Amino acid sequence: MRKEWIARSVVLVLVAAAITVPVAAWLARSRGIVMHARMAETGGWTPESLTVEVGQPLHLRLTSDDVMHSFAIGKSDEPPVDVIPGEITEVTLTFDEPGKYTFYCTRWCSVNHWRMRGTIEVTGPEAAAEAVEPPLYVTLGLDIDAEHHADVIPERKPSASLGAQLGADIPSEYQSREYYRSHSPAELWKALRAESSLSGLSDQEVWDLVAFVWQSNTTPQDLSVGQQLYTTNCAACHGETGAGDGVFADELDQPKTGEHAGMQTGEMTTAPTDFTEPEHVLAASPAHLQGKILRGGMGTGMPYWGPIFTEEQTWALVAYLWTFQFELEDGP
Repeated sequence: MRKEWIARSVVLVLVAAAITVPVAAWLARSRGIVMHARMAETGGWTPESLTVEVGQPLHLRLTSDDVMHSFAIGKSDEPPVDVIPGEITEVTLTFDEPGKYTFYCTRWCSVNHWRMRGTIEVTGPEAAAEAVEPPLYVTLGLDIDAEHHADVIPERKPSASLGAQLGADIPSEYQSREYYRSHSPAELWKALRAESSLSGLSDQEVWDLVAFVWQSNTTPQDLSVGQQLYTTNCAACHGETGAGDGVFADELDQPKTGEHAGMQTGEMTTAPTDFTEPEHVLAASPAHLQGKILRGGMGTGMPYWGPIFTEEQTWALVAYLWTFQFELEDGP
């Protein structure tokens, strides 16, 4: 009799557990997962990885344990949400497609701010696999870590407006989107300089034509999107004017002596690129710059943005970077 009573008790406990555990999990999900934000040096996001099913609402309760942060989902139209110290910010997310999504902070809290990233694994019926094309720099076989220098640089900042006013007959092959993305401004300058029909132009006027071609391959909307992306994600290191003098630039510029003596590029952080410096920038193609944005600087302190930006956003950001070299806005 006692054995039967024990057996029945065990069964009841198991049944209760089978009911209670799912109900408790459901209640926890309905109330929301508490996510803590800290500067990357002290932990970043906790938890840093989440799992949810397609179509299942994901309730998050965000709070900061130190300074102001923000929460955003990469490749999403959802605006960033502020994460305030000592307060709870509630967010509900629903994903329509399975896959791995990256969440990140958009507020520059420290030099390692970009490391404040985590992932949301969305499970569910797999959609038909789409062919994924490699980035253009991979297709072109570019070594985006190689040194590059422009043999000729302009005397002043080239102007797209002045280039348009020249009314020059620029061969169509140099005006295509494909040519623009795969060639550097310096390469286009050499090609145009060799055109007999343009022999009457000065070197500076040819640079103005280059600026005009670059302007022709973007739009005011792209430049606006690119400026917003740059201000939010790049200016803290590269500076508001692109001169590599952002608020974290000095912390990234490691000395080449002492414990860092003999270390090579890729083994320590380095000073951010100065986008106003023509010798290097004019020798880089848009595909080269996009590659750097997607892949990052491989140990230099340059973050990788591939999981964060859409392809359209990367090209818009690249277009904006050229404003540090060219006057792309139309004159009065």
